[in-house]
Order: sequence, then C-alpha cells, then structure tokens
Amino acid sequence: MIRWNVDPEIFQVGSFSLRYYSLMFVMGFILMGEYVGRRFRVYGKDPVLVSSLTTHIIIGMLLGSRLAHCFFYEPQYYLNNPIDILKIWEGGLASHGGYLGVMIAVWVFLQKHKELKFFWIMDVIAGPCLFVGGLIRLGNLFNSEIVGVPTDVPWAFIFERVDLLPRHPAQIYESIGYFTISFILFTMERKRMNIWKNGSIIAYAIIISFTFRFFIEFYKAEQSTLTIFNFLNMGQILSLGFVLLGLFLLFIVNRRSLKS
Repeated sequence: MIRWNVDPEIFQVGSFSLRYYSLMFVMGFILMGEYVGRRFRVYGKDPVLVSSLTTHIIIGMLLGSRLAHCFFYEPQYYLNNPIDILKIWEGGLASHGGYLGVMIAVWVFLQKHKELKFFWIMDVIAGPCLFVGGLIRLGNLFNSEIVGVPTDVPWAFIFERVDLLPRHPAQIYESIGYFTISFILFTMERKRMNIWKNGSIIAYAIIISFTFRFFIEFYKAEQSTLTIFNFLNMGQILSLGFVLLGLFLLFIVNRRSLKS
C-alpha cells in the first residue's frame, strides 16, 4: 500500500501559491503550443496563428469542462447556487465538456481564419490534447481527487486527505492511458498525408479515448450526484455518447473526401 498525503501546493509566497495541478495545466498547454506550431510549419501553415488557437482552446476547454461538471455531476447544487458556477478556482472540471468546448473554440477561431479547415486542425491537436489530459490527471493525483474505488491490490493508494481506505490510483491509470493514446495519435497524424483523410484522426481519438474512459470508470469512485442508471455512472453514460459521436464522424469522413 502507498500512503499518499502530498501537499497540493508546491510553494506559497504571500497570497500567491503554485499548485501541482496548475503547473501540469500550464506545462501541458505550453508543450501543446510548441508541438502544434511545429506541425503548422511542416504543413506550410502560419505558426503565428498557434498562439491565438491555443488561447481559444484553453478558454473553450475551461468553459466546456466547467459547465459539464456543474450540470452533469452536481446539477442540484449549482442550480441552487448558480453564482458558484463562476468559482472555477474551487475545482470541478469534466473532460467530456472539455472535448466539446475545444471543438466549439476551434470553430470560433476559424471564423477569422477561414483558410484553415476544421477537421485538419482537429486532427493536428488531437494527440496534444490527450497529452494535456494525461498531465491534468497527474494534477488530480496531487490534489487527491478523482480517487478510485476501494481495493486490496498491492499498489493501492491510501489518499489520507480523503479517507484511510486503500483505493485504486485511478488518476494514474487514466493518465497512462491518455499518454499512450496521445502517442498513437501523434504517429497517425505524422502519416496522415499518405493514409488518413481529414477528420479520421479526431474520430479515432474520440472513439479510442472514450472507450478507454468507459472502462476506467469501473475503477473510479462515483463523481456525480445525478443518477440515471444504477449500472452505469455519469462518466460512462457520457463516454458512450462520445463513442457514438466518434463513430458518426468516422462514417461521415469515409463518405467524403475532406481536403486540407
């Protein structure tokens, strides 16, 4: 058993404190911007646009994931306390909403940059976005949140800031899964000009990542106060919806030739 009682704060100076979660978040998007900029250069696109694109993605991810958390995971509380929806610093982000938020943000970005195509950008950022997701899950680990269900496996964590039950380190499972999927997507995107139509990579990204997410939910403690089916939690229900979305996108892509 591993006893986990790490302070979420790395250091504090006056009223400013740096948390592991914030560090993972910022580091992830810096690495993402650098990687996407290089891919823009490879495709002959203007890398200067990446800064604006990344800003759009961050805003879209935060808004989408916050709203999804509020209305799918704790709807009763936030409907009774709507002002608390704005208190994003108190935590509460849902990756399903983050996915939709990123898609909407890219669409908004393209309204000023119509020379670029939606599916082309989504394919390029699919791998980096999953990589950022892996880092954010490590941030959740340092926060002792999104913990797993109780277990007696030898590698169980006791999250002392939560309780004294040995639990699956679900954050680590999910992080490893996202890192693995992201590297698969990186490889696919680098071969896209010879193999994949625009839109294929983001479709596979959605299918693979949310299929993985569906199964990893069996090892995670319930996060939602909203119950629809006793045999599926909210994360699994939303994941099934995204798998269907990915399959639909793949069907559309295979029926059309989407040009760069």
